[in-house]
Amino acid sequence: MLIVFVQLGINDYFTRTIVQVMKMLLTIDTSIIIAVITNESSKNKIITASLGYELIAPESLHWEIGNAFSAMLKRKRVTLEQAKEAINYYEQIAIRYVNVDLDSVLEYCSKYDIYAYDAYFIECAKKYKSSLISLDKNLILVAKDNKIKTLEIN
Repeated sequence: MLIVFVQLGINDYFTRTIVQVMKMLLTIDTSIIIAVITNESSKNKIITASLGYELIAPESLHWEIGNAFSAMLKRKRVTLEQAKEAINYYEQIAIRYVNVDLDSVLEYCSKYDIYAYDAYFIECAKKYKSSLISLDKNLILVAKDNKIKTLEIN
């Protein structure tokens, strides 16, 4: 929530009025972050689609990003310097990390036969009543089945 202070002049007295501006929430998944920080072709569309939103993600995002870059290093897709540069860029993105309910996560895993890492994002969007942005088509389908608004990048 962004709080803006507005000062109004009334007969030489100033009154502070607090205006609360509620930003819409957007749950972002690992595929989105990887696409942005590795300059994939979808980067500009992702940034444009997410403008004006407060970005949120389950705490697991942080470890998934680390795991993705460790896999890239293992496969020799990036150098250590490139991975560190990408991580530095990732750490500059304003993301609010949130807790998710593990019981609910397991319900999604059971119902949709998905991994917990995917279910964390579904639970995040559901719990915080946010939209979800992802490049993962299966995750988008699960989100829609749970009446979660999605932002799709073509």
